[in-house]
Amino acid sequence: MAPYFLRNLVPRKEQRAQGRPLLTVLATLSWVQWAHFFSGWLAWTCDAIDFFSVSLSVTNLAHQFDKPQKDITTAITLTLLFRSLGAVIFGIISDRYGRKWPLFWNMLLVSVLSLGSGFVNTYPQFLAVRSLFGIGMGGVWGLAASTALENLPVEVRGLASGVVQQGYAVGYLIAAVVNLQLVPSVSAGWRSLFWTGAGVSAFAAFIRALLPESAYFLRAKEAERLHGTHKTPKEKTRIFLRETKEMLKTHWLLCIYAILLMSGFNFLSHGSQDLYPTYLQTSKNFTPHNATVATIIGNCGAIAGGAIAGWLSQYIGRRLTIVIFVLLIGAFIPLWIIPSGFGALSAGAFCIQFGVQGAWGVIPIQLAEMSPPAFRATFPGVAYQLGNMVSSASAQIEATGGDNLRTTIIKNGQPTEVADYATVQGIFIGVVAAFVIVITIIGPENHGSHFEKHKAAFEEGAGRDEAIADDDDVQQLPTSMGESKGSSRPDSIRVDEEKRDSPV
Repeated sequence: MAPYFLRNLVPRKEQRAQGRPLLTVLATLSWVQWAHFFSGWLAWTCDAIDFFSVSLSVTNLAHQFDKPQKDITTAITLTLLFRSLGAVIFGIISDRYGRKWPLFWNMLLVSVLSLGSGFVNTYPQFLAVRSLFGIGMGGVWGLAASTALENLPVEVRGLASGVVQQGYAVGYLIAAVVNLQLVPSVSAGWRSLFWTGAGVSAFAAFIRALLPESAYFLRAKEAERLHGTHKTPKEKTRIFLRETKEMLKTHWLLCIYAILLMSGFNFLSHGSQDLYPTYLQTSKNFTPHNATVATIIGNCGAIAGGAIAGWLSQYIGRRLTIVIFVLLIGAFIPLWIIPSGFGALSAGAFCIQFGVQGAWGVIPIQLAEMSPPAFRATFPGVAYQLGNMVSSASAQIEATGGDNLRTTIIKNGQPTEVADYATVQGIFIGVVAAFVIVITIIGPENHGSHFEKHKAAFEEGAGRDEAIADDDDVQQLPTSMGESKGSSRPDSIRVDEEKRDSPV
């Protein structure tokens, strides 16, 4: 008698009845598939290094520009606001032209702007560069996730989703280690953190340039050659725009749902990460060194949570996995905010990020599977970054809350009134976690979707969910898709008749 959307949280055996064992599938992956996966993971890791360079430098930047910490967090807000524009621009270009060169130029732009962030000398210059930086960063997630996931067999995608998403935690960890070891030891100080991010992003662009185009787009081009239906770039663009309009007309409600889902998730991550080092130093009287070490420990929890949740989602479903890990967040909030000692607070950071990034680890594949199949770069990327835009004021909300909610700690042997970020963040994360659980439960799930069999966005009919590529064309998929040419495993060409598991 339970509602439909609750009944569909229960794992269904038929969703994985024909799936091959995970280790068996991993053993069949080609070096091109591994390389595409690494390229997507690395791009997302670079995004995190560049973004969290500001979070880890709030205190140094406030001193450099002689501004209060709340003003420095404006740069974080502006970056998040402009990421939506980048997601639209690079997502559309990628779905229209392919994955390779859009991601290459995207990472090159990120590298240049990260380099520029380390050369600014005034506060207005810093805000301007970080605003432009948001455009570059906005395109990375959709392109990186699609590059990493669409070239893998369906049985691997849950685990791959968790590992790819935790490139973000790895990036945060790398930035934290650089901030801990390099920044204090060089004359450039905080600037060296941004320059390091620029170098890693340039390396990621170089790696993508060496690899071939995604097999999904190679199949579409091969189909044109086989059928003798070659179209000019202008004709393909006209088809792309028409199919985009058809997709929006059909899936406008799904678009709204995805934005709400990603708003909740982004509030969850930014609310627990952006001001965390500041929270430890201000409210818990940690040294910058200990605050950074606690951040590193938290990101180790994030990496573990993302991989485990991604793997688990392959067996019990995407939404149920998300709900379980968000419930873990609520259970560990007291450990995250109540203690005062380094050990307990570090354990709290590990557990909270295990839950936060565990839930996040399911998101790349959940969005890819619920997306209109031909628009797997634009739809997830724009939904993700619009959610980022909605949550862009997370750091400022918490900073403002700290200005109004105060507590007293013993600092240098004297009672000192400071911002009570512990209470502010506890309340904030608790409310957001409840929202994420509700919005996840009522949403759709297309667990096990074979979206790689769908037509590309520049092909006729791509805006319809049922627009599956012809069997002859599917059999021409390059071997980087994990199957030999001409293979036709029954479970890999299943048409997703039950496209949605909920009314949305």
